[in-house]
Amino acid sequence: MSEFEYAADLAELEATGLLGVWVEDTAVLLSLVDGEVHAINDICSHAHAHLSDGERHGPQVECLLHGARFDLRTGRHLCAPAYVDVDHYEVKVEDGKIYVRLED
Repeated sequence: MSEFEYAADLAELEATGLLGVWVEDTAVLLSLVDGEVHAINDICSHAHAHLSDGERHGPQVECLLHGARFDLRTGRHLCAPAYVDVDHYEVKVEDGKIYVRLED
């Protein structure tokens, strides 16, 4: 299993609630839902757009291109036109910094 990699400062995520970042070569979408930090893949499984450019609806994000929605807590697809989940990554927060573990 891969190691945790630095993703962002917690203060930056707290200011926006939704933040697209790069961890290694992977686009990651960080979110703050009910005080908990989550990380999913930032690329829509339908049209390959950045979900961080989309619109947030509570614990969901809507892709800007075609309206596919994903659960920010799990990466689960919630409606068409997406039929495939996006990856969800393990997160830890230490000393005000967010770290993400990408899957091998």
